[in-house]
Amino acid sequence: MRKLAKYTIPYVGLKLGKHRFEYEIDNAFFEHFGYEEFNDARLKLDLLFEKKTTMLELTFAVSGTVNVNCDLTNEPYDQPIDGELFLVIKFGDEYNDDNEDLLILPHGEYEVNIQQYIYELVVLSVPLKKVHPGVEDGTLKSEVLDKLDEFSLKEKNKEEEQTDPRWDKLKNLLNDK
Repeated sequence: MRKLAKYTIPYVGLKLGKHRFEYEIDNAFFEHFGYEEFNDARLKLDLLFEKKTTMLELTFAVSGTVNVNCDLTNEPYDQPIDGELFLVIKFGDEYNDDNEDLLILPHGEYEVNIQQYIYELVVLSVPLKKVHPGVEDGTLKSEVLDKLDEFSLKEKNKEEEQTDPRWDKLKNLLNDK
């Protein structure tokens, strides 16, 4: 995958200590990854980049909204996003990103690209089940919700109450003990 230059940080020129980076993330960022679950994205990423003598510490904090479709009604709505990620970068003989909290870069490297970490942070900050706020508080009127109510468990409970009288005789055998 092509790396976006905007998310590449050349850390060789930075002094020891803390540095702040801010990024505005929109839907074009996710289209780069081929991720089409978001209708729109308006996110702000604050990155605290701390350079130490033997390692780098990155603290990502993302906040904003992504427009997604409700899993129940397929109605679009703005889902608030708020997530954090802490990443330690050390230096070794070869590149290794097996551990999600630790990245090992070869000794000769002079920059790090953070786009994959931003992508994973945002996508994993979205709840697994996306439910429109109007569904939860009952203010959303939708044909899909009306159909769901029509086929709800209330109808099935009425059917279960009407049992075959032959089975009732057999149930009495169990109760007679």
